[in-house]
Amino acid sequence: MASQAVENYRDNAEIYNGTALCMQKSQQLLEELSLPKGLLPLDDITEVGYNRTAGFVWLKQKKKTEHKFRLISRTVSYGTEVTAFVENRRMKKLTGVKSKELLFWVSISDIFIDDPSSGKISFGNPTGISRSFPVSAFEIEDEKDGSLDSSCSDEVANLHVETVFNKSFAAYQKKKMDVEP
Repeated sequence: MASQAVENYRDNAEIYNGTALCMQKSQQLLEELSLPKGLLPLDDITEVGYNRTAGFVWLKQKKKTEHKFRLISRTVSYGTEVTAFVENRRMKKLTGVKSKELLFWVSISDIFIDDPSSGKISFGNPTGISRSFPVSAFEIEDEKDGSLDSSCSDEVANLHVETVFNKSFAAYQKKKMDVEP
């Protein structure tokens, strides 16, 4: 059953159905908004809707999915329905998207690129806290080898190494604490 928000914006909306067409339209929308095309790696999309007048978009998929953005070591969960109000370089009042932070799932309510020249994209939660990552970490990955279509910047590589180091150090500290009397 469709959510009330989707029902409220169905009139005058462009609505697309079918997995292949919906994947194409979702990527076109992200490109139109100047956002990375790999930002919404949804599986089995059944419907994409866009009410341009209201700036409201929705994507429906058959089942909830999780995707790991390897370059930043983050797992993101996408519900069966993802909705947002959109404008250039921004998705706000986002629903259906959560990021795993340590042991907790945190809702993502805002995705934006303030300064395109910075190469950073920010993700905000309902409490107002946000984190920024390299835009290149959200480009579409090559299905064959998992590498990025565009060249991976040194900054992303360094961020990945730093994340791996931090995880290893945290595991070492935990093990050390378990051994000490």
